[in-house]
Amino acid sequence: MRIALIGLWLLHATSYADDLSPWLSEFSPSSLNQTQQIEELRWFKQAAQPYQGMTIRAISERINTHWYEATVIAPLFYQLTGIKVIHELSSEDDVVKKLQSQMDLGTNFYDIYVSDSDLIGGHFRSDKILSLSQFMRQQGQAVTLPSLDLNDFIGIAFTTDPYGELLQLPDQQFANLYWYRQDWFNRPDLQAQFQALYGYALAVPINWSAYEDIAEFFTEHVKQIDGKTVYGHMDYGKQDPSLGWRISDAWLSMAGMGDVGLPNGFPVDEWGIRSNGCSPAGASMKRGGALDSPAAIYAVQKYVDWLKRFAPPEAQKMNFSEAGAEIAKGHIAQQIFWYTAFTADLSHPDLPITDAQGLPLWRVAPSPRGAYWQPGMKSGYQDVGAWTLLKSTPVKRQQAAWLYAQFNVSKTVSLRKTMVGLTPIRQSDIMSTPFTQRAKELGGLVEFYQSKARNEWTPTGLNVPNYPELSKLWWQFIGRASDQGEAVPLVMHELAQSMDLALLKIGHETQHACSPKLITAQDENLWLAHPGAPKPKLDNEKPKGKTLSYSELIKQWQP
Repeated sequence: MRIALIGLWLLHATSYADDLSPWLSEFSPSSLNQTQQIEELRWFKQAAQPYQGMTIRAISERINTHWYEATVIAPLFYQLTGIKVIHELSSEDDVVKKLQSQMDLGTNFYDIYVSDSDLIGGHFRSDKILSLSQFMRQQGQAVTLPSLDLNDFIGIAFTTDPYGELLQLPDQQFANLYWYRQDWFNRPDLQAQFQALYGYALAVPINWSAYEDIAEFFTEHVKQIDGKTVYGHMDYGKQDPSLGWRISDAWLSMAGMGDVGLPNGFPVDEWGIRSNGCSPAGASMKRGGALDSPAAIYAVQKYVDWLKRFAPPEAQKMNFSEAGAEIAKGHIAQQIFWYTAFTADLSHPDLPITDAQGLPLWRVAPSPRGAYWQPGMKSGYQDVGAWTLLKSTPVKRQQAAWLYAQFNVSKTVSLRKTMVGLTPIRQSDIMSTPFTQRAKELGGLVEFYQSKARNEWTPTGLNVPNYPELSKLWWQFIGRASDQGEAVPLVMHELAQSMDLALLKIGHETQHACSPKLITAQDENLWLAHPGAPKPKLDNEKPKGKTLSYSELIKQWQP
């Protein structure tokens, strides 16, 4: 209703030069008081005067947060500044393709992109992305919001290059967390049955052994709840581009494939690629990488086994979009890896996973870790969509687009946007009273973001030198194991070899001090004898399962 009223108001609005009440009404709550909001709004109005009458084009992926930006924030920005914004929503793949096309051709298709920070490794090596740090010091100084407060953003480390230059400004971010049916886990009959079978408590799994036991318990022992068939695990396995995200988004890191280090392990972590200084040096064990290491094979083998044994049979032929709504049907007990961007969609009161008051019967918690994981390593994935300007965009259009980007993340707007999309980017929003008060209805999301645990959830890092070029390998090879039943060790070996060849090609095509430079192939056993990744095969990849009660877990999260 609120958005509808805003829409009606916009139809009749001509100018609100002095009356800022429509903006103050929509952007409530805010971490600023009303006087501070008015000051920020007047700054935008003043700074935008040289750009009045311009139309700029922005593009982002299709999630709730960007829908709010395109349909509510962009029209209000236009009414305030006179800069019209065509904010296009598209699939993530399409956004990446269009961004890459502008980088390759130099044609200004869009004035600004919300690009995943996963591309940071390619961005800083491409010399096609505008350094926001430099821009704010020079051509963008007059249009940089004095109260932008970069230190308040929680994702700045993910969008900064190795030289300390900010390349992207975070706009929204969400994590992949463990999701489970707390109402089922709390049932005394199921708790007693699980304890008798496995010798420990049915609670939040801390390691993959416990996750596997719980998956087996619901699929093979419980089988039905209230007359309905239930499953202990959910995933998807269709040979489709979205399958790559499933595995490359930290699945191997969660297993413990890489090295210690935050936000990303060094010298080996993301995608099993070893770095030699700032240069990617290889993904196969022969070149010091870990993509075909025992830990990586363990990770993917578990993915395939759990999908086949514990998930609904139809999940093997599903892709990301088809599988996303499955847990909302109320027949899944847990999911090791679930994107919190969909929290709002799982909170509707008419779903079978909410109670009579519309409160969630589910909870989210940190995902369990695999047998190779060690303290100090990343624990999961965090998707950070960030405003990105290209050098090929004319300066005046960069300046106008920069104003729009900052408006979307300004303290005047940010908290209200967070309450709609539940993808927080600012510490001030996360710790605010309005966000805290929603804890009961968000199933653990508030507690996670207010904890120090969130620092262990990080995006793809700097050692992946060309995300689009390399990511297409993932789904083609993993699909052979998940969809076509080929042996996981063979698939991972061939994936690692292909990744090496792709890195070699990227190294030849890019001229940068940190371009890939493959190191000489050696006997794999020499690398396995080195400390760190790649790691030798463990004698026991399934230690005893460990679980922790949700209340104890919450206490551990406290700063």
